Amino acid sequence: MTEKKIKPQVDENTLMVNEIFYSIQGESSHVGKPCVFVRLTYCNLRCTYCDTPYAFYEGEPVTIPQILETVATYRCPLVEVTGGEPLIQPGARPLMQRLCDAGYTVMLETSGSISVADVDPRVIKIVDFKCPSSGMVHKNHEENVAVLLPHDEVKFVIGNREDYEWTLDFLKRTGVHRKVHAVLFSPVFGAIEPRQIVAWMLEDHLQEWVPAIRFQLQLHKYIWAPDQRGV
Repeated sequence: MTEKKIKPQVDENTLMVNEIFYSIQGESSHVGKPCVFVRLTYCNLRCTYCDTPYAFYEGEPVTIPQILETVATYRCPLVEVTGGEPLIQPGARPLMQRLCDAGYTVMLETSGSISVADVDPRVIKIVDFKCPSSGMVHKNHEENVAVLLPHDEVKFVIGNREDYEWTLDFLKRTGVHRKVHAVLFSPVFGAIEPRQIVAWMLEDHLQEWVPAIRFQLQLHKYIWAPDQRGV
């Protein structure tokens, strides 16, 4: 089937929004906290294990004031802007700035394929650098390493031993683990037993040179059905 071709919104005050929902944070060092998610439409990558393909094209145009109004109804101080790949849309950056100005703790989930240099420094950036099994490793924008801040986090979704070894090489080569708050190792859901990655981490004593290392599961996939939306 040929993919439908559309262009994301170009109006900086209007974004294509796939969904806005209130749940718990399923990943990152903020795991388990109540959070409002603003999922934006469209993605420039096609990872082999993508769990949100419905965000490629589904969405409705919503203005930034309307998004802020909806977010406020949940009375929750933590907000994550996600996708798809949210940074494709020009309005994502002013949206995050407005959310920060309104007093929210704002997180950005991004694939790392687009520069984060101009993202508001108050935003907690979670950069998901792609491992080989994603099929998108060639899309990594490694220049992002240089602009990450101490409160930011990096994530590696690992599906096999090659991904694990690639990740260790990436850390050694870039030194990103010395810059950020957390280095997150996450299994490809259904492709590898979580305990296998944990065993490798413990065998290699990663904490000795990556103090920020954390293993994580996608908590929401264990609380609800793995393919359930809006959670």
